[in-house]
Formats: sequence, structure tokens, C-alpha cells
Amino acid sequence: MATDIKGPGIFLAQFAGDAAPFNSFDSITRWAGSLGYKGVQIPSWDGRMIDLKKAAESKTYCDELKGIAKKNGVEITELSTHLQGHLVAIHPAYDEAVDAFAPPQVHGNPKARQAWACEQVKLAAKASKNMGLHRHVSFSGALAWPFLYPWPPRAPGVVEEAFKELGKRWTPLLDAMKDNGVKVGFELHPGEDTFDGETFEMFLAETGNHESCGINYDPSHFLLQQMDYVEFIHIYHERIFAFHVKDAEFNPNGKQGVYSGFQNWTKRAGRFRSLGDGQVDFSAIFSALAQHNYDHWAVLEWECCLKDASQGAKEGAPFIESHIIKTTAKAFDDFAAGNKDTGKARRMLGLE
Repeated sequence: MATDIKGPGIFLAQFAGDAAPFNSFDSITRWAGSLGYKGVQIPSWDGRMIDLKKAAESKTYCDELKGIAKKNGVEITELSTHLQGHLVAIHPAYDEAVDAFAPPQVHGNPKARQAWACEQVKLAAKASKNMGLHRHVSFSGALAWPFLYPWPPRAPGVVEEAFKELGKRWTPLLDAMKDNGVKVGFELHPGEDTFDGETFEMFLAETGNHESCGINYDPSHFLLQQMDYVEFIHIYHERIFAFHVKDAEFNPNGKQGVYSGFQNWTKRAGRFRSLGDGQVDFSAIFSALAQHNYDHWAVLEWECCLKDASQGAKEGAPFIESHIIKTTAKAFDDFAAGNKDTGKARRMLGLE
């Protein structure tokens, strides 16, 4: 039976802040509901939105959060551990840059920071179960990313060892997710070792093709890599567990291309944009997802180097709503098909 995509949803990470209405779960969900969103994705590292440890320990607390969301006209779509997931595997080159993702007590201590991150993912698995959620979104982290370009030539085995270690670290975390009835959609993102189909397959293999290991589909990252982001859906639809609706544009010129010359976001050839302002063909994407019976949420992840966040959020809900396809329960030409008649069919084929 055909199923419909849920939405629109909105990822709260880019909007949460210290000023009202973005500084509490109650007020930010009321704001989201007023804009027409039906779901919210929670950044689990943000204490203004959720106490992750408490959510893992208390179903009552989770029910309270769900009640607040419902009162404000939305429901919780997934928990996110993007920042904690990234810290599961970090190359030393990025140690100082990513310390800010973790609490001060583990700064400057990569092993302690990694242990904290792994525990956070396990807490998110329990919290998801307490909330009745069966999907989760995260990052994989990165050990091989500094060796992305094959110059200087990579030492034999470097990439293989990186993915072997990535699988080793994530398999017990995926087991924890499975034990709690949760599937993880990894956002395939430059800066993570899993950034396209090839790297996802390498990671998946190192987890033993774990049933909880999947994809948080975000076409913006694929457009900036000049991938066929619609064909990607046809290839990996069985592993697409979540969907970030984010736009982007790629405008190469005589000075820069995919790598964008170390320029800031406004000057890059590849830029994230608000929905409808970029080059992503969302009609084709929503059609492909509907074709493969994707029945989970379509969640706005707003990131734009030009437009104000409030305008992007306001425009996002109706944009997603207009692209969700209500799937048909019958073929358009059923009226002319007639009833099944095996004898007639055989006669038409000259078999009788």
C-alpha cells in the first residue's frame, strides 16, 4: 500500500538561542507550530531543548516533552546527535576545533571526549525509546578526512584502517540503537568519513551491514559534490531512514569549483541556500521518495548564507507542504482496464 511522507518538520538546531522564543522547548515549538510545521527535530546536545540524560532515564519526562509539543501543534520527529556522533571519531588535526562540541571537563582529552560522545549516543537510544521514536539522526565522525585527496599519495591501508576503526566504534552504538528499536540515519556530509554513497557502503560493510545503520538523506551535500542526488534515492532507498530538506547551489567559475578556494560562504561556488532559492530539484526528490514508499518525516534544515533565518523558516513550511505527494491508491487508467480475464488475455496473445 502506498504511504505518504510526513511533514513539514523543522530541525531546531539552527534556531535555538538565548532570546525568546528560541530559548525554551515550549516557546520554540509554539513558534514552529505557528509557522505551519507539524514536527520538530531536537538537537539533543542543547540543554535549552532537552535534558538528554533525564530523557534516557525518565519516560515521564519524555511524555511531558511530547505533551508540550502536542499542545503547540507539533510532534517530535527524531532526536539528533550530530555533534556527539561527530566526536565518536576525530582525527587529531581537528582536536582543538571540535572541543567546543563537548563539555569543558573533557576538553583537551580526546579519549575522555570520545567516551563522553559514545555515552551520549547510548543515552539518545534510550531517550528515543522513551519517546516512542524509531528513527534517529547523527554524524559518523571522521578519521580519514584529512586524506581525502590522493596527494600526497596515501599510504597503503590508511583508508581501510580508518573505516575499520569507524565500524568498530559505531557497531556497539548501533547495537544500543537496535536494542531500543531505533534506526540511525547518518547525514552524509563532507567533513565526515561518510560523505557519499561509496563511503557509506564502506562504513556499512564495517558494521556488518547493521540493520540500524542508514542514511539521513540531504540533497544539498550531494549537489555541492555534483552527484546525481535523485539516482541516489533509487540506489539507497532501503537505507534512507530520515530526510533533511535543504537547498544549495553550485556556480563554478574561472577561479573556483567544488573545493571553493577556501572562500567564506557568500563567496563560495558551492553555497547552502534557503528552500526554493537554490538549484535542488525537490519535485524530482519528493517523487522518487514517494515512488519508494518513504513514509517518514521531511524536515527543514535551514542554512543559508544570504537570507535571514526567520524568513527562511517562514517560507520553509509551505514549501515542503507543497512538495509532499499524496500518493494514489489506484492507477490513473484503471477506469479503462476492465476485469481480469485469463481466457481473454490468452486469446489476445494468440495462445488459444
